[in-house]
Amino acid sequence: MDRESASLLPGVCALLADSGKPLPDDTSLEKLLDRFTELSEAGVSLPESCPCLLDFISTMASNSTSDPSILSFTLKLSGLMAATEDGYRVLQERSVLEVIFSVKHWMDTKLWDDPCIRIGWLYGFKRMLLHPKALTFFVQSGFLKPLLELQSDPSIFVASAAKQLLVHILLATQPEEGHASIKAREDHSAVVLQTSDHIKESLKEGKLASGNEQFLSLLALILEQARRPLREQLLKALAASLEELAEAGDSRITSPLMDVIMAGYSTESDDVTKRLLSSMLNVNKPFDLVQAAAWFLSRSRSCASRDAVNTSQAVRILLLPLHFVTEQPLLGTVDNVTMAAQLKNKKAFISMICSCLRKAPEVALMPLDVLPCAPAVIVLSVVALLRMCSGDTLTSSWPSLNGRRNEDFRCIVSSGRVQISALNALASLSASPGANSTTNQVSEILVHYLCKPNSDPTVLKKSYEALLQWMSLWTDPSSIPQQLGEDLLMTVKKRACDPRWEVRDSTIEFLGQLQCIPSLGSVDASLLSNRSTAPLLREALQDPESYVRASAVTALARGLVPYWQQETELPQEQTDTVRQLLDILHKDTEGFARRAVVHYFKTWFFVCSRPPSSPPSLLLESVRVVFSRGTLDLDWEVKVNMLDLAELLLDSAFLDYKRRTGAENHPYATFYTDINGQAKDADAALESALRTLVGQGVFSALLSSLMDYDRPVALKACELLITIRDAISPASALTMGVSCELPGGREIRELLKSKGDAGRHVNVCEVLTLLDLDERRGLLSQSSDHVHNSLQSLLQDILSAGGALADPRKDGGQEVIVDCY
Repeated sequence: MDRESASLLPGVCALLADSGKPLPDDTSLEKLLDRFTELSEAGVSLPESCPCLLDFISTMASNSTSDPSILSFTLKLSGLMAATEDGYRVLQERSVLEVIFSVKHWMDTKLWDDPCIRIGWLYGFKRMLLHPKALTFFVQSGFLKPLLELQSDPSIFVASAAKQLLVHILLATQPEEGHASIKAREDHSAVVLQTSDHIKESLKEGKLASGNEQFLSLLALILEQARRPLREQLLKALAASLEELAEAGDSRITSPLMDVIMAGYSTESDDVTKRLLSSMLNVNKPFDLVQAAAWFLSRSRSCASRDAVNTSQAVRILLLPLHFVTEQPLLGTVDNVTMAAQLKNKKAFISMICSCLRKAPEVALMPLDVLPCAPAVIVLSVVALLRMCSGDTLTSSWPSLNGRRNEDFRCIVSSGRVQISALNALASLSASPGANSTTNQVSEILVHYLCKPNSDPTVLKKSYEALLQWMSLWTDPSSIPQQLGEDLLMTVKKRACDPRWEVRDSTIEFLGQLQCIPSLGSVDASLLSNRSTAPLLREALQDPESYVRASAVTALARGLVPYWQQETELPQEQTDTVRQLLDILHKDTEGFARRAVVHYFKTWFFVCSRPPSSPPSLLLESVRVVFSRGTLDLDWEVKVNMLDLAELLLDSAFLDYKRRTGAENHPYATFYTDINGQAKDADAALESALRTLVGQGVFSALLSSLMDYDRPVALKACELLITIRDAISPASALTMGVSCELPGGREIRELLKSKGDAGRHVNVCEVLTLLDLDERRGLLSQSSDHVHNSLQSLLQDILSAGGALADPRKDGGQEVIVDCY
């Protein structure tokens, strides 16, 4: 601790111990505790360096009139100090720990009812238990009972902290096999017995599902982290209570009960969990069955291979709703009576269908010996479900099970939730075995959804996403039905003009992502080729919504990558597009589109600057405009993207120098003299690289950005300038006459004027030396509050606030607000 802070700390302790002076903002206490924690973790002995803290804790241990937030701070501080050997010893010698952590003491003073005190007690012990002796102190002092009672505390923050502390204690008391003493084993058994009895009693008396859920989540947390002996002890002790819950069939606790089962499922001796799992997979309620089966498959991937029976049963359960609704041959002959009863609860039925759809892609990838049907049948069942959900003429193919009317399924017609779940499932099912055989059926239903006039924007977006996944399977585009291709093209053109901007945006994104599917490169011009879609994208550059404009810029870039890679001359229409993009960078009022434009040129330069190619003249002309306009942009992300482009130009300019000199020591090739002493050639190459960067406007952009008010921009510019500076040796700097014109901002001019260089044109090497770049990078790398966010500043704030509150007449009687940074 620095001398100034050490001199302020006694006054702060005296202020906090004064019950008449509570702080107006108790977050300052949390900040102060964080500072003490940092000191302790750095190896500083708080009792030795801050002896006033010991006196403060001793005073507060018998003080029941202070503000609860200060008392809570004292409990946490006591735990922090007791976590170290010297702190624990001193506090024990002063008999402080027995008093300040005594629950009876806080109950007698009526302060235990305040959640601040309970939180302080829990967090204090959590920190203290880092010391090995503290665990014995906790167990032998009878603190386990109040900790168990806090598991059901009305405050969720207290209950959560109590759960974490109990789990820590149970795990910490696990004896090491063959190494634990008899006393340690006895303590561990006592803790486990008391904990299991408490959980058992709580589950038995639990009237509300929320209470059972709380203790089940606690048990699952313990089982997941415990070693085998502790897991078996707890499961054996709680088996009857858990089986009773499983047989009760309470839907509200299905998930937490399955968490418990799967947490204990990995044990070698898991008879208890097998019985519980069997109960959960044989309940009468379809919704609970599906929920339990989904939970089992989610948590048991590593166990599926050695439990084929339960895995196969879970798969059948998950496919049952799809089989029931669509009449696809998923399961053979099944009893639909129970499932039909679930239709009475429309909300539960939809939830059940969605749960099945979420797991369908995973089920389709299961080994064939646990699947009741081919994966392709699962795909077709989802297609059939989407037909039913469409709510139009396609519904003539609806099933009529056991003479029931189609109206029984009205709850899923036009259900956005079911449609989105089915489309998500269909997108993932493209990776399932045998998916190629269903491509036409899938594509047909997806195009149908895109054609529906009143489709929800989210449903349309999901339809596009699914279609992209399935189009990647079109290895032979010529096999695509001509009518399907024509319908898709017509639909896309229509959706690109949809009155809803979300739909237009999804459509433009879809057109851009099409360019990333290699197999579509040979598609006929009438079917979504670049020639067919580029006019739509260029028109979208004028869209009134900035998101759509940004998506159009990105899509255009993707479509031009093949031209850039082939180094072919750009058609006139694409040259006009470049001019249009530069106009967007200059005039567009929204940052999204401007960011996309800069990223467009980044992509273009990256593709074209790789050896042996060289950037075309149109790109180099555009880059200068990007720098001149980008430095004036008000959006910091535009400027950071611009600096990323500058970095690419730096790489490109120095790549030739590096290749000519053979230097490898620096990213931009530090000064190098080869074995033939060709230093002059190296200097000439380096000077040429610098002149290139000046001509491209890179230096002006970096110097302007160095003084930017947005710290990420200034820091990025500073780092790039340092990299350039370090690539130039002192000897080379003296001989190079590369100069550049200073940018228009007066900040950089005033800075250089203070360094003795006030010219409009400056030597590049001299500027890099004058700017004190290392010092500037150090300042920019610090957080914006580095000056004030210190222990000394925090102590001064606490003293100032306390003094102002003590005498309201000061500062004109106005309240002083503490800024805790």
